[in-house]
Amino acid sequence: MRDPGMTLDDVVIRRDGRTLVDISDRVAPGEVLTVMGPSGSGKSTLLSYIIGTLETGFDAAGRVILNGTDITDLAPEKRHVGILFQDELLFPHLSVGENLAFGLRASVKTRTARREQINTALEDIGLGGFADRDPETLSGGQKARVALMRMLLSDPKALLLDEPFSRLDTERRDQIRTLVFDQARAKGLPVLLVTHDHADADAAGGRVHRLS
Repeated sequence: MRDPGMTLDDVVIRRDGRTLVDISDRVAPGEVLTVMGPSGSGKSTLLSYIIGTLETGFDAAGRVILNGTDITDLAPEKRHVGILFQDELLFPHLSVGENLAFGLRASVKTRTARREQINTALEDIGLGGFADRDPETLSGGQKARVALMRMLLSDPKALLLDEPFSRLDTERRDQIRTLVFDQARAKGLPVLLVTHDHADADAAGGRVHRLS
């Protein structure tokens, strides 16, 4: 793999003549780069640029390079970048197992293989036997774990975190932060965390880039 990790090469995003984001950095596999700033400072805008969903009205320049490949102009589904939001966004009409199946790669074809991967994934996050459960019966922490694993099953090459811990209580926040960062390190994923919470940045343990 050439130049493993994610590089933000002179990424500048403006709106109405005002610079919101100006960043150049590289995130190595398993490393977390935290971007901090108040609401409206451009944190989520940066994530939108990286995943390819930036709204019209923004003036953006700069390259996003993932594992040596320039993904700046690729369609979102071809970038192989996973993202977690504040809300878990589980499908309410699907079971927990069916939610996870939605994240499985197309190469996992047989029903038996898909079921095995789902059951293993649930065991990995401490939810063995939950495949047939209704997502509405889960606690906030359990929903967060399912959302994380659904995203990881899609085999992303980088992970973006859009304040995914902010709505959890203190105990669950610590547990889910540890789970997310441990999984990212185990899979060698570069991680970009945006947050306004200093505790998140401290838990990430990496460099911090501040937006005004």
